[in-house]
Amino acid sequence: QVQLVESGGGLVRAGGSLRLSCAASGNIASINARVWFRQVLGKDREFVAGIAWKFGTTYYPDSKKGRFTISRDIAKNTIYLQINSVEPEDAAVYSCAAGWIDGSLSDNPAEYRFWGQGTQVTVSS
Repeated sequence: QVQLVESGGGLVRAGGSLRLSCAASGNIASINARVWFRQVLGKDREFVAGIAWKFGTTYYPDSKKGRFTISRDIAKNTIYLQINSVEPEDAAVYSCAAGWIDGSLSDNPAEYRFWGQGTQVTVSS
């Protein structure tokens, strides 16, 4: 089993920046991909960014390129999501997930076995 714990959410002003963290513990060797999704109440989960743990290769959907940056700290078993120029539409519950993915990272949440509890990001205008 792998446990994931997010932190860093909260209230941010539109135009500001925010950094989310996701620390992993447990059987780290069973995962090779770590990702961020976000979800607004009543909508499907949306893939935000992903990182291949071993080589650090990053993945973003086209809609997230530019303002979102995913990174990792191997020593801390932690990934980060930096959000710059925050927009009202960024308000959501952000969840990190992890799994073993063969090939390119998937944007399908069903591919990821382990999930954190989520952290709420609220944007004020």
